Amino acid sequence: MKRWGVFLDRDGTIVPDVGHAREPGQLALYRGSGAALRRLHKAGAVLIVVSNQSAVARGLLDLEGLARMDARLMSLCRRAGVDLAAIYNCPHHPDFDGACDCRKPEPGMILKGLRAFRLSPQDSFIVGDHATDLEAGRRAGLRTVHVLTGHGRRHRNEIKTSGLADGLANDIAGAVRWILEARASAGA
Repeated sequence: MKRWGVFLDRDGTIVPDVGHAREPGQLALYRGSGAALRRLHKAGAVLIVVSNQSAVARGLLDLEGLARMDARLMSLCRRAGVDLAAIYNCPHHPDFDGACDCRKPEPGMILKGLRAFRLSPQDSFIVGDHATDLEAGRRAGLRTVHVLTGHGRRHRNEIKTSGLADGLANDIAGAVRWILEARASAGA
């Protein structure tokens, strides 16, 4: 059986987007995120967070601070009974650092996760609230699910007209239902 994964945007998808979070205490899972992610994990998904974190490029957060934020997210997920396989962050922003291959919509973080965990792109998914999340997933060969949490409602029409979303869900719980149904209908 092919290994599959779910790549998850962080802010606005599994935690509320508070805008350039700089303190670990600012991170909290959306209600229902833990249970939803447990369902994915139990179904055999490798769970990987992929997040643009331009607060580093903007000088609002250093890499050590970002590592503390990642540790907090790992801890929140563990307390909810979920083991994240990895968290990949892009600390860049084109206004400060120039172009990079990891800032979504570039697929660098996703490709890294696919290689590191030997995941089948055709059997994997990305969930996010921005068009850039979905475009990165599409470029990496994943199926895409748009959530309406975070900035999702604001970007709904843009994403709908772009055709970037394979699925649409109100929140992460709905995205997990969509993913599991898509896998079942594909005979996975």
